[in-house]
Amino acid sequence: MIQGLPSNSAETFKRHREECLRSLANLPKLSPRDISERLIELGYKGQDDARQAMSLMAYRHARRLQRLYLDKEARESLPSKQNVLLLGPTGSGKTFLIELLFQHIIKLPTVIVDITSFTETGYIGDSVSTILTRLIMAAEGNPYLAACGIVCLDEFDKLASSSSNARFAGQGTTKDVSGYGVQRELLAMMHGAEVVVPMDYGVSEYGPRLKMSTHDIPFLACGAFAGYREMLKEESLGIGFEPLGKDQHYFENAEAFQKYGFLPELIGRFARIVAFDALDKDTLKTILEENILPRFRNEFAAEGLKLSISKEAMSFIIGRAQQRATGARGLHNELVSAIEEAAYLSFMAKKHSEVIIELDGQNLTSKVQ
Repeated sequence: MIQGLPSNSAETFKRHREECLRSLANLPKLSPRDISERLIELGYKGQDDARQAMSLMAYRHARRLQRLYLDKEARESLPSKQNVLLLGPTGSGKTFLIELLFQHIIKLPTVIVDITSFTETGYIGDSVSTILTRLIMAAEGNPYLAACGIVCLDEFDKLASSSSNARFAGQGTTKDVSGYGVQRELLAMMHGAEVVVPMDYGVSEYGPRLKMSTHDIPFLACGAFAGYREMLKEESLGIGFEPLGKDQHYFENAEAFQKYGFLPELIGRFARIVAFDALDKDTLKTILEENILPRFRNEFAAEGLKLSISKEAMSFIIGRAQQRATGARGLHNELVSAIEEAAYLSFMAKKHSEVIIELDGQNLTSKVQ
């Protein structure tokens, strides 16, 4: 699994391997249904189909690792690791789902990287191989445990080559990460390869390195893929696609992804495409009431203040998030300016006991009393 550890590290070699096996033995014994319900308990709202699909994927990954390394089953007798492409609007819960699944429930080393910061080897920027360096860091320096971890490639749609004819939302402001170069470097890594990994991330290209296998590392790619539906309509690619998700807004179509700017071989590395719908009004309301406001209320309570928000203000926040297609992320952004104004006026001001967020015309305002 790992090659290139220093020759004087026999004890470290043994300790890391033993720690990895203990970690795999201690993975939570939860069924896919249990995992899905645990996500809800941790505050994940909506996306029933995607939540169930990813709960099953997490379960299968954990069981595959245990069968390989604890039960010593032959690799050829088991399914390959599963890479997944998660498609859906901004703020629909893609990366949040991955964080909860693998960092809080399954508890395997997990890195979520912004793919726009990476470039083809030899160019200025982070080399693709340093993604695995970050994974080793997430495993607290244990490369054996890192080789069982999870890589999430966020903003994956921004990896589309600049030659793409897709009309991106915000076209002209999207960073091009040297087009097909990064895609080519991801090909082998995602499929399963022995990759030379630098151990001193960000320090020197001549530093220590080791060879690490990616055969047991699922790559989960997240992206909004703005303009994809419109491109399908314009190009009339209606043959051979399969609708995914309730809204039929994403499709399995290699030709379409190629026109969008992806190597068809790279899209072919994904065994599963999971679609996320835009969050509806009721789900956004639940997220605002149960996930976002309680944290602010707790902060204000520590200052001896009660934080309230009017129904009109809540409806306004939800409406703006829907209008701007920013989903759950937009709820926080819409609320934060009014919260900050109230905090500035009321924190450590002993004459106040309550802060109320209200709607004044088309603006949120705060009132302290």
